[in-house]
Amino acid sequence: QVQLVESGGGLVQPGESLRLSCAASGFTFSTYRMSWYRQAPGKERELVAAITRAGGTPNYADSVKGRFTISRDNAKNTVYLQMNSLKPEDTAVYYCKARNNAFTYWGQGTQVTVSS
Repeated sequence: QVQLVESGGGLVQPGESLRLSCAASGFTFSTYRMSWYRQAPGKERELVAAITRAGGTPNYADSVKGRFTISRDNAKNTVYLQMNSLKPEDTAVYYCKARNNAFTYWGQGTQVTVSS
C-alpha cells in the first residue's frame, strides 16, 4: 500500500539545523511532484517547499527562502527538507505530500520544535 513516512523531526534551539526525510513506497515516486507542508497549532496547513518530478526548479514559501532546501533522490524514493537557521516560528508538524494528476498522498507528519 501507499506509504509516506517522515522522519528527522525533533527539538532544536534557534539557529540550529534539521534534515527531514520522507520515504515513499507503494507508488511510482519519480512520477509524482513532492512537497513539504507544515501546520502550527491553531493555524492552517501551509506549503513550505515543492519540487518537480525530476528534481528541478524548487519553490519555497517566502518565510523559508534562503534557509530551507528541498531535494529528492528518485533512486531512493525519498524527498528531503534541509532546514537551517531555524526560528521559533518554524515550530510545526511537517508533512510531505505526493501528487500527480490523479492522486494525492500525505504522510503522517513529524514534529519540529524550535525553542531555547
